[in-house]
Amino acid sequence: MERIGFLVFEGVEELDLVGPWEMATMWHTYADGPHCVTVAERSGPHACAKGLTLSAEYDFTTCPQLDALLIPGGFAAFDEMANETLVRFVAGCASDDRPVLSVCTGSFILHAAGLLEGRQATTHWKAIGRLRDAGVEVVEERYVRDGPIWSSAGVSAGIDLMLHFIAEVDGPEAAAIVQHNAEYYPQANVYGTQHLADGMPAYMNSLAKR
Repeated sequence: MERIGFLVFEGVEELDLVGPWEMATMWHTYADGPHCVTVAERSGPHACAKGLTLSAEYDFTTCPQLDALLIPGGFAAFDEMANETLVRFVAGCASDDRPVLSVCTGSFILHAAGLLEGRQATTHWKAIGRLRDAGVEVVEERYVRDGPIWSSAGVSAGIDLMLHFIAEVDGPEAAAIVQHNAEYYPQANVYGTQHLADGMPAYMNSLAKR
């Protein structure tokens, strides 16, 4: 694996992209992992959901060959799933069983590209019902792999998704190097009880038992 692309679009949720980007670029820096690039339908700056601006290095026509693609989410993903140019690019990145990963509602772009047919996936807890209604077999876990297609729950879950991806692709020692340099050792603090409300995913319900 030589190059991972990170999809950018207007209104993207910042941490959906930046969290996995941090893990992947540390993989490149400290463990000889692949090079990371940003790509969008239009190269240049894009306004994100919370006010940050991210710049796409490549557009779809100039993007070099990618060995994997990460698709972030946010509310804007529901608009982008109707963007035929973007959806076609995503589908093309999945050829030859190349890995495609989604964070949060990025799973809806996977679905629009036909990549979830017959596959399991997950998404942000707010959108689980909508993904099920679309005919996808939803697994209520923080991240899910089904063949070359990976998906994660909302926002921060993309960090865990990328670390697990690194462990699967390059071995647990590479993931350990990344985890250590990122000092990503989350404490098991669960505040309040909102994660136990009706309709929350199974992985959240299990937090109370730890």
